[in-house]
Amino acid sequence: MLAALGFATIAVLLLLTMTKRASVLVALILLPVLAALIGGFAGDLGELILGGLSKVAPTGIMIAFAVLYFSLMVDAGLFDPLIRGLLRVARGDPLRITVATAVLTLCVALDGDGASTFLITVSALLPVYKRLGMNPLVLSGVVCLGAGVMNMVPWGGPTVRAMAALKLDSSEVFNPVLPAMGFGVVWVLAASYLLGRRERNRLAALSPQGPDTDGREDERGDDREPAASTTLTATTEPESSRHATPARADGEGQALRAPGDGPGTVRVPPLPRTWLNVFNLLLTVSLVVCLIQEVMPLPVLFVLGFAIAVLVNHPTWEQQQALLDKHAKSVVLVTTMIFAAGVLTGILTGTKMIDEMAEALVSVVPDSFGSHLPVAVAVTAMPLSLVFTPDAYYFGVLPVLAETAHGFGTDPAEVARAAILGQMTTGFPLSPLTASTFILVGMSGVSLGEHQRFIFRWAFATTLVMTVGALLTGAFPL
Repeated sequence: MLAALGFATIAVLLLLTMTKRASVLVALILLPVLAALIGGFAGDLGELILGGLSKVAPTGIMIAFAVLYFSLMVDAGLFDPLIRGLLRVARGDPLRITVATAVLTLCVALDGDGASTFLITVSALLPVYKRLGMNPLVLSGVVCLGAGVMNMVPWGGPTVRAMAALKLDSSEVFNPVLPAMGFGVVWVLAASYLLGRRERNRLAALSPQGPDTDGREDERGDDREPAASTTLTATTEPESSRHATPARADGEGQALRAPGDGPGTVRVPPLPRTWLNVFNLLLTVSLVVCLIQEVMPLPVLFVLGFAIAVLVNHPTWEQQQALLDKHAKSVVLVTTMIFAAGVLTGILTGTKMIDEMAEALVSVVPDSFGSHLPVAVAVTAMPLSLVFTPDAYYFGVLPVLAETAHGFGTDPAEVARAAILGQMTTGFPLSPLTASTFILVGMSGVSLGEHQRFIFRWAFATTLVMTVGALLTGAFPL
């Protein structure tokens, strides 16, 4: 009963969001609540929801301040040299931009943290995509592919869970699939090339001249800056207004007074632009290093980083209020999705629906299929990311599958290797059960359903390519 209710909840959720019959926010909250009521958990509903919200609260806090931090840095022009460099190298070619997106994502995602990968790559590249008129789904899709493959690293969440659940070490789980991961990286680069070529053709069809591929705009050295975009809006402002006179909080688009204006206000001389750019760069590099080294919890780092950045870049109360007003929409859109996902996972976990779903899944595996279990696990792992949370799969489903395989003479480590080829690796940036997915789609300005429809088959192909690579290199047998 509970298993069927859980599967039905996930199925209806995916159907409603992918067909745009309901907003993701509404579906994430009301569908699990309805399922809990049907399952007879009305009396525990408040506790279940609060438990789910409590688990995602640190992530919500981190994202709120991370969006504010990177929005501030985009407005301040921190990424403008990178944008100009990419445009100069790519010569305005969408194909080159798309491949560069894949390369940047593969490098940034080495830390194994999807949230920080999405924050950094989307913040840096979204203005480029908007300036060239490229489809933001290409950005979210390519970042999804790159981050998915790199989430297999031994310090990433899925591999750590697989090793902990089966009491194995990285030499038994990760090292044998490293060549298969190489196959995945090559496929991501090939897929980004194909997506970029398709996007180039689309833009060429819209404009007879096609995209600017000669790079002459940058070579002329004109003083136009790349679009200083927020995470969800495309607002282009002159340099002077972007740094000295932010927009009014009342939305009328008029400039605020410069620092020091107004009766009784202490005059604050603006910092020289060069030194402010250097400070922002050093602060951001330090923040990224602290994120990788885990010096402090991620929410704490972004809270402190934003407080320091806003104090230096916008020293007056009026400027700080204008900044918060300007980017409030971005923060609300992303954080509300994360807390809504907390409602879903809290109810599915607290009612034990997710556990019953795991047992039901294992029970349908026929005994005759035992010797081929690693291949079956590899092929199904990515789609099941849309159904199971990483904890539910790796601590609930994987041990049972490994024990079943062991009964047929198959090494449990082979099942673990197969699982990390897709379960919350290539699948996590599409799953509604992970908060980081909503960071990616929210900052890219696309809906979850559009993102899933656009990139699902490419992500699934990544798993299939790595499965073939694992078979060819002997990570597990056919």
